[in-house]
Amino acid sequence: MKDARDIIVRPVITEKSMNLMAENKYTFIVDKQANKTEIRKAIEEIFHVKVDNVRTINVKGKKRRMGRFEGYKPDRKKAIVTLKAGHKIPLFEGM
Repeated sequence: MKDARDIIVRPVITEKSMNLMAENKYTFIVDKQANKTEIRKAIEEIFHVKVDNVRTINVKGKKRRMGRFEGYKPDRKKAIVTLKAGHKIPLFEGM
């Protein structure tokens, strides 16, 4: 079993994710091999909150070019985590 801090890579701070916080939903970039159960346990362990639902999205890397060289940004996995009523993640509160 992976450590919880290896599963949760970083939070996503965008305008859309900030709007989802009003619905008690938080967005994170997670390890590509992590499943919903591992993500739920990692969030509960790190932030000491109760998770209601986990939705995951596989995001394909975008094509990038530098001069004549082409490549792709790496693929990643996002998780939208819905917390139970009354629970908040203090990391996001100041934003």
